[in-house]
Amino acid sequence: MSRPLTIEEALSRAKKAAKQGKSDVAAQLFAAILQQEPNHPVARKGLRKLQSARGSSPKSRDPSQQQMNALIQLYSAGRLDEAEGACRSSLQTFPNSVLVANLLGSVLQAQGKFEEAVSVFDGAIRILPGFAEAHSNRGNALKGLGRLEESVASYDRAIELKPDMADAWHNRANALKDLGILDDAIASYEEAVSLRPNFAEAHRSLSALKTFEANDRQVTLMERALMHGDLPDAARTEILFALAKAYEDLGEYDRCFEYLEQGNRLRRNALNFDIEDDKNLFARIKTMADGDIGPAAAPESAHVTPLFIVGMMRSGTSLVEQILASHSDVHGAGELETMNQLIVPRLSSMDIDAVRAGYLKALSALNVSERFITDKMPLNFRWLGIILAALPEARIIHVTRDPRAVCWSIYKHYFPDEGNAYAYGLQDLVEYHALYEDLMSFWRERHADRIYDLCYEDLTRDQEQETRKLLAFCDLDWQEQCLDFHKTRRAVKTISASQVRRKMYQGSSDAWKQYEHHLQPLIDGLGNRYELV
Repeated sequence: MSRPLTIEEALSRAKKAAKQGKSDVAAQLFAAILQQEPNHPVARKGLRKLQSARGSSPKSRDPSQQQMNALIQLYSAGRLDEAEGACRSSLQTFPNSVLVANLLGSVLQAQGKFEEAVSVFDGAIRILPGFAEAHSNRGNALKGLGRLEESVASYDRAIELKPDMADAWHNRANALKDLGILDDAIASYEEAVSLRPNFAEAHRSLSALKTFEANDRQVTLMERALMHGDLPDAARTEILFALAKAYEDLGEYDRCFEYLEQGNRLRRNALNFDIEDDKNLFARIKTMADGDIGPAAAPESAHVTPLFIVGMMRSGTSLVEQILASHSDVHGAGELETMNQLIVPRLSSMDIDAVRAGYLKALSALNVSERFITDKMPLNFRWLGIILAALPEARIIHVTRDPRAVCWSIYKHYFPDEGNAYAYGLQDLVEYHALYEDLMSFWRERHADRIYDLCYEDLTRDQEQETRKLLAFCDLDWQEQCLDFHKTRRAVKTISASQVRRKMYQGSSDAWKQYEHHLQPLIDGLGNRYELV
């Protein structure tokens, strides 16, 4: 593997390329320099000169920098429909602009239009085969489609073209992690942070996969990153969580908790969370459930049986899905957003038939042959009454776990999804857990025979017996391979990706005890709830 270019080397090559008329190569080199040193005067001047020349030429392939900035601003502001239209309009004038095509592909990807995005990136690559960013972005779109092996090939091509492209190394690692190729994923994350020492997301992702040892170089890199006064709070937050994981591995539990407190405080402030919003939502759900929600009108028989795995985050839902997905008749679909997308807009006026039709259509789009499909979105516990009305053939598996273990595990993890904003305060966790338990009691009173409670601790203590009972509830025959779930090759995209690759083990529900003196407010707040587990 070739080493990354120094700034001086890149600058020399950029000047040479510009003199030879290779403006695309020169522009990429100048841009790479500015990624590392945003105010580098020679690189800024060189890039401006190239962009000015493009803008003044009647045969210019790309829009002017001012026009590109306008497109980028629409994308950055989240105005995706406008950004898509503006990019397509720009391509009418500049049909061979790889810059606009690359941006359009990113816009489409952000909208979930992954197939279209791949096609657009392919077009950019046909015009400029050496466009490393387009290869890397193509990998992201393929990953969105679940075509992980192909995405890795795209990242590899990007890295071949641009070995010092830290984002490509990071994205490659993400895909390898989802595939369960963990050693290679770790190596790719390490390359990413080596190239960009302040790469917060890569540090956090790497820390989740590895076990830290004394004098680990990554700890030094992260501690140095925190010393930079201009490090954005969002990046600082991720590094704090990563350092907490490092110090937990090293047995420095007080230091771990210190970093967790700082990281959680920053994350909570950024999300501006108020538990009252969830209290109001749960009250609305109960009121709606006691209203006129009935079963779907004479539903046609579904071609598959949905298996909903619900509960609090970090309760063991990923493990249960991995066990079920090891069965030859089950497809593990992961955490589907479908129910949220169908139900939330209809909370004021529920249409059960529309929910049923929309959900079954989404399952059909998965295009799988298995008769059972799991949906492991934990927060679907909020919608159980609606789900059971819309899908009478569905099975509900509710995973329970010691609340102290659940809340501690949530508190020590960073969640990129902003929908889990209750996770970053001990008092918020106490109150949210109470809301969850209350709502589950509400559902059990109405649907006791259709909800199967599976205790995580029982599963780890008596794996075979609990697995047999689980399969029987789902109307699945016994298959020995469900005991060897850790050998099942499938994409796992949650933060439990590495854990479900291991054999069943006990003791994780006691990890909170190392922090008991820090967690007393949480323990007191939970009261005796854990005695019910």
